[in-house]
Amino acid sequence: MPSQHPGPLLVLIAERDQSVRELEHHYLDKAGFVVEFVGDGEAALERVRQTSPALVVTEILIPKIDGLTLCRRLRDDPATHDIPVVVLSILAAAARAGEAGARAFLRKPLVESIFLATIHDVIAAQPPGMREQQWATR
Repeated sequence: MPSQHPGPLLVLIAERDQSVRELEHHYLDKAGFVVEFVGDGEAALERVRQTSPALVVTEILIPKIDGLTLCRRLRDDPATHDIPVVVLSILAAAARAGEAGARAFLRKPLVESIFLATIHDVIAAQPPGMREQQWATR
């Protein structure tokens, strides 16, 4: 269950498939999130550093920097290590996603109820002050 907050939270998504992007945007927008998309891992790293999103959702098979490497780099950077990452993929890679530092792994195809429950659960599990810090940057 989402907590009360002063404004919508930003979810940054690194996804190459346009149809999946449309579904993610529809589900998250309807749930009250602000959604921003990038098409590759390098752009994701740059936008995370610029926007401090509440959450990053990444596909594994994205160009330039794959989603698991993106996850590791975010986890290893002191400026971004507290930003949770959800990995969404057609690959059976839950263990690899966990090793890379993902807070959750979802297997495609995208199921709205599972996707939104995971997003809410991961955001709710953030350390105290992280959500407030993200709202302050909006």
